[in-house]
Amino acid sequence: MPHQTPIEFGVPHGSVSPRFERRTVVEPALVAALDAACGASTDPADLAEHGRDWWPLALHWALAGQVPNLPAVVVRPRTTAQVAQVAAACSAARVPLTVSGGRSGVSGGAVPVHGGVVLDTTELSGVDAVDEVSGLVTVRAGTFGPDLEDHLAPHGLRVGHYPQSFAISTVGGWVAARGAGQFSTRYGKIDDMVAGLEVVLADGRVLHVGGAPAAADGPDLASLFIGSEGTLGIVTSVTLRAHPVPDHEARAAWRFASFADGIAASRDAVRHGATPAVLRLYDAAETARSHGGDGHDCILLVLDEGDEGLVGATMDLVARSATSRGAAPGDGARVAAWLEHRNDTSALQALSRRGYVVDTMEVAAPWSRLPDVYGAVVGALRNVPGCIAASAHLSHSYLDGACLYFSFAAKDAGPVEAVYRNLWDAGQRAALAAGANLAHHHGVGLNRARFMDEALGGGLDVLRSLKASLDPHGILNPGKLGLGREVWP
Repeated sequence: MPHQTPIEFGVPHGSVSPRFERRTVVEPALVAALDAACGASTDPADLAEHGRDWWPLALHWALAGQVPNLPAVVVRPRTTAQVAQVAAACSAARVPLTVSGGRSGVSGGAVPVHGGVVLDTTELSGVDAVDEVSGLVTVRAGTFGPDLEDHLAPHGLRVGHYPQSFAISTVGGWVAARGAGQFSTRYGKIDDMVAGLEVVLADGRVLHVGGAPAAADGPDLASLFIGSEGTLGIVTSVTLRAHPVPDHEARAAWRFASFADGIAASRDAVRHGATPAVLRLYDAAETARSHGGDGHDCILLVLDEGDEGLVGATMDLVARSATSRGAAPGDGARVAAWLEHRNDTSALQALSRRGYVVDTMEVAAPWSRLPDVYGAVVGALRNVPGCIAASAHLSHSYLDGACLYFSFAAKDAGPVEAVYRNLWDAGQRAALAAGANLAHHHGVGLNRARFMDEALGGGLDVLRSLKASLDPHGILNPGKLGLGREVWP
């Protein structure tokens, strides 16, 4: 039922207190309009649940009985028309509107830092069309990964996007954060998979972009919304490119004397045309921790799938590249062990509960700069007071470079927020200075917003201009992508 009195953002509900003290009034008339459009929830537990995502810093706040901030209302539209009604109503009322799906992001991108309305897309789910001939699937934004692949299996197709959050993330979230799956060296990032989008703009207009295999009718407007984290429009439907279900698989492991040798071998393989689904190189610390290393060698895990002839040629190319860099064959069973545990984050959660500050940071860089990026970031992190571990692995390889995924932890060095910020300031700025980009697949959200000027330079002004044009009242996910003033801590 509509509330009879205005609702304020940032007001504690029960024992849960907000982190950011944002206070803006949502009038009863707007709540009533939202309720008429698709139903509106103001249940305290629902609001608290939609006030956070999997940002590691927010996990520490949750352990302290806090959430980053509370929305005033949660809505769950089931159709694009209802999304358009919600957007138009919020725009007319000048009320912030933050879109959330599975809330599996780790950068605070789904946190409603200015309160307002949260639009939960998970009722906007299901597959609308499968074109087996063209290999295209049109799916609603709130559909979870397993549901999408289960629907495609009888058609002999798969999209092949398997992020660590696969079971708890949505298609719209993949697009919003510009995500990458663990098989991306074969299938590409979500950027490569999107053929077309349906997007609701801030004022409620519905836009259809893309849809053809290639075009030359001006800039690619679909790319404008991929990675925009809900700040430029609300993705409601996605047409994705799908692949035939593979009929063959091969696995291998290789051990290198150094991380640099492993990087060189990975580069050699990819630049000669080998694109195995999985090509993951672990430094000595991560090899020792998870893959049976002695603290000196580095392991490369390889998995490919598809046509038997193509898979065989790919694995041969990787083998030649590895041996040419002095690698010795490793235990192929390590690939199976990785597959079994690849999505398990329980250890990181357990460390957070014990007071450790733990997180990961992923960046991408050209092959020529990867060794320097690795050394600079690991060195910078280890110099932060309280840091007890800093390591990395290479994944998501491309013709011109690859992603480095860093893990780090600190303990007993002061307030959690200060330690967390020190670690990120050191690691992210070292990466940028050494020639890496700002992010590879976790997005910007709240956590990386303060680095956007350094990373984009004048490009941030262009992004701000686009924001002003598409969302003149600034209602869509305010405070993200460096488009507003910093809001934490």
